[in-house]
Amino acid sequence: MNLQALGSVGGLVVMISVIYLAIQIRHSTHAQRTQNSAVALDRLSNFQARMSRDADFADLLLAGVTDITAFEFMFHQAEEGTMPDVVWQRWRTTLQWWMAFPGVQAWWDSRPSPFTGSFCTEVARLRSAGLPDPAAQWRWREFLRGAQDAAMESPE
Repeated sequence: MNLQALGSVGGLVVMISVIYLAIQIRHSTHAQRTQNSAVALDRLSNFQARMSRDADFADLLLAGVTDITAFEFMFHQAEEGTMPDVVWQRWRTTLQWWMAFPGVQAWWDSRPSPFTGSFCTEVARLRSAGLPDPAAQWRWREFLRGAQDAAMESPE
């Protein structure tokens, strides 16, 4: 085999290696996006499950305590392109809904935890846009009132 033929074979091997590497990187990126979404959804799911089981915790939330850091994590994942936009848009609307509650607004205004400037700007935009679904907020408050009334009537 002459040097030119050997160079062609070497070039083909390099090209196949680059294509293989690109496929592996794409697969890894997809896996990372899936993992990021799963982590964020797990954090919010656990938070919402706790709130639905525990009326006292729900009261505390409405008094101004919430885990906004999960939303901030998802916001930054969406900005970096590691979370599908459709997932972030769902949770963005959820964040907008929570930010409409006076207790959450008071908590946010006191900001006991630091947040990034870009996330603070996003929250300001959401707050100025108002409530995405006023009827849903009313139903939520009525649900909580019912849970509180049932707890007060419980013979335990």
